Amino acid sequence: MESIHGKTIWITGASSGIGKSLALALSSYSCNLILSSRREEELVKVKVLCGNTDNISILPLDLENHNEMEILTQRAISFYGKIDILVNNAGISQRSLIKDTKLEVYEQLMDVNYLGTVALSKAILPHFITNKSGRYVTVTSLMGKFGSPYRSGYCGAKHALHGFFDVMRMEHEKDGVKVTLVCPGFVQTNVAKNALTADGSTQKNDDVATQNGITPALAAKEIISAIQKDKFEIYVGGKEVKGIYLKRFFPKLLHKMVLKSQVR
Repeated sequence: MESIHGKTIWITGASSGIGKSLALALSSYSCNLILSSRREEELVKVKVLCGNTDNISILPLDLENHNEMEILTQRAISFYGKIDILVNNAGISQRSLIKDTKLEVYEQLMDVNYLGTVALSKAILPHFITNKSGRYVTVTSLMGKFGSPYRSGYCGAKHALHGFFDVMRMEHEKDGVKVTLVCPGFVQTNVAKNALTADGSTQKNDDVATQNGITPALAAKEIISAIQKDKFEIYVGGKEVKGIYLKRFFPKLLHKMVLKSQVR
C-alpha cells in the first residue's frame, strides 16, 4: 500500500463535487493540499470545512487558459516545495444532440476537458521527472470508455484523455511517474446542471440518473484506495459500470441497451 500521509496533493475542480469530497477526505491524512478551481470563494469554504488550514493552500485556476499552466505550476510548487500527486478532476459535461451542437461547444469541451488537462499535466511533468516520482490521478468518466447520446463532445474529450495518459504512463514509468485513471459513472454532483447545451449555455437542471448516483464521498474513498493500491484504472459507480464489460465483449448489446435507456 502506498502511503498518502505527508504527501502534497494538488486537486483541480476542488470547489464542489468529487474534488471537494476528495479534499475533505484527504485532510484527515496529514497531507498538504492545494485546491484549485475557477471559484476562489468556494475554495475558501472548502478549506474551512477541511479544518487543517495550515496545510491547505488555494490556487485559482481556469483550464481554458492553457498558457497560464506553467506559471501556476511554479506557484503551486512554491507552497510546499514539492508536489507528489496531481488530481486532474476539473471539467465540464454536455447534453445536446450532434446535429444541434455548435462547433464552438465542441471546442470548449476539448479546451477544458482535454487540452487544459494536458497543458497542466505537461507543466508539472519536469518536476515529477526531476524528483523521480509523481502521480497523475486523472478523473475521466465511463464515457471515456463507451458512448451515450447527448454526450458526443464530452465522450470525445474523455476518450482523448485515456489515450494521452496511457502513453504518459508508458513513456515515463522509467522516471518514476505513475498514472491512475478514474472513470466515474453517475455521481451526485452538479455535473448535469453545469453541462453545456447545443448553443453553449448551461443545462441548469439535474437528471434522475445523476440524482440516484453514488455520493461524492464514496467516489473519493474509492479514489484514495486506488492511489494507495497503485491502480492503473478504476471504475466508480453503480450498475452503469457493467457497460465497460459489455462494450468489450458484447458491443452490439450495449448499443441496444443504451439506446433503450436514452439516459440524459
